Amino acid sequence: MTAPPLLPRRSLDEQARLEEVLREVFEHRMSFNEFLGFRVASLDPAAPAISFRMRSELIGHYQHGRLHGGVISSALDTAGGLAAMVAIGEKFCSETAGQVVHRFGRVGTIDLRVDYLHQGIGRQFTATGRITRLGGRIASTQMTLENETGQLIATGCGSYVIS
Repeated sequence: MTAPPLLPRRSLDEQARLEEVLREVFEHRMSFNEFLGFRVASLDPAAPAISFRMRSELIGHYQHGRLHGGVISSALDTAGGLAAMVAIGEKFCSETAGQVVHRFGRVGTIDLRVDYLHQGIGRQFTATGRITRLGGRIASTQMTLENETGQLIATGCGSYVIS
């Protein structure tokens, strides 16, 4: 039995365009992400990540200066969505950036679970998403949120419709 032929990869210029669009979408077009200060930290297909700085607007517990649980949940959901979109880009590696971006219009969260493990204390946070399964209609992800010292603040798992 022979292996299926490998699909040609998009050119480096097309890949750069796709990555530029992903950054634009996640940092600016999603205005809630922009309000929270989310920045794409990595587009590594194995572990795409977003990062953000702590600011007073993100505090949930005024006495202790802890990150609001809703911000934690949003960061994990955003990292999971980013992981799904990066995986779509990899799955359709022979398509142009424009063709792949067209597929992003169908992506949406359908399930999200968050486990809060430690207080959200820190100056900088990074949420990382990993694909556990990419099917034809659903992407399943696992996510983590850590502070700048590497302390694990929360974990999550999510499901995203992708078609």
